[in-house]
Amino acid sequence: MNTVPEPRTAAALASRRRKTETALQRVHEAIRRLRREKAQVSVAAVARHADVSRTFLYDNAEARAAVATAMTDAGERRTQLLADQDTEREATWRERALNAEDALKAAHGEIISQRTRIGELLGQIRDLQAEWTEEAIQRITTENTTLKQRVRRLTADNRTLDERLKAARSNLRFQDRRVADLEAQIAAPAG
Repeated sequence: MNTVPEPRTAAALASRRRKTETALQRVHEAIRRLRREKAQVSVAAVARHADVSRTFLYDNAEARAAVATAMTDAGERRTQLLADQDTEREATWRERALNAEDALKAAHGEIISQRTRIGELLGQIRDLQAEWTEEAIQRITTENTTLKQRVRRLTADNRTLDERLKAARSNLRFQDRRVADLEAQIAAPAG
């Protein structure tokens, strides 16, 4: 029987440990590089960047733990980023909806004010028509026409703002559903 002398065995074991340590250093550097580049961290990506086999990553406990930790951290960062983006979008749509509601209230107030003014002017025309000169009647009639045009314009603006409000509410409902879907995806275990 041929046995390997002990110094050769020790040298082979030392060489294997050095190769393993070098491979582990490459794995850690590959993980750091993937994080820096904001690339997806996966077993395949780490193996490719570290120039090691997937088997090494699964068999070596330290490498397996480092990849698992990096994947978990990347998933948490991505989840937080998506949640932040959805919160920002939702705030924007809510702000738009509130602005549209405020503009709609202001338009309603202006329309009521203009209608009141038109009513007053029409009443003055009827009450004083006999006493007024042709020039005064013409001036009031012109002002009445102008006010009616303004009421029509404000009514059209009101309609437009109402449509925008409906669209903003629809978009907000869509964003709420999207947030709920993303929360469900986040809560679901990775498959």
